[in-house]
Amino acid sequence: MDISGEERIAAPRNVVWAALNDPEILKQCIPSFQSLERRSPSELSATVRIRIGPFSTVFAGEIVLSNIHAPDSYTISGEGKGGIAGFAKGSADVTLVEDGPETLLRYEAKAEIGGRLAQLGSKLIGSTSRRLARQFFADFNTVVSGKAAGAV
Repeated sequence: MDISGEERIAAPRNVVWAALNDPEILKQCIPSFQSLERRSPSELSATVRIRIGPFSTVFAGEIVLSNIHAPDSYTISGEGKGGIAGFAKGSADVTLVEDGPETLLRYEAKAEIGGRLAQLGSKLIGSTSRRLARQFFADFNTVVSGKAAGAV
């Protein structure tokens, strides 16, 4: 499934870029976050609890940053296992466009699931995935815009 969107963030591009690479900020924005740990400059491990339809499960997995073109864009990829519920993996191309004092953050993501979760149907999985992506980027916008406003 494909997911795309954009957020206009009231912060300069270099501030948004730094926030996209800051585990402490990402922790505040990941829905149902449980843990996030930086393993290297381009690798993190994460644990999140996700509810999709009747399933509520904990996914543990790895996140890798690649195609890094600071402060313009990168690709973020992740794969997690949710035990008996199955697995989820995906990637998102994130692009930052400077627009005066603001930044336009655009994302195009692809996600794939397997196991029991896949049996729930693509409509439910798709709507949940879009909701989680919108929530993450909206929360990210709120955190980063708030920090930028406080720094002025």
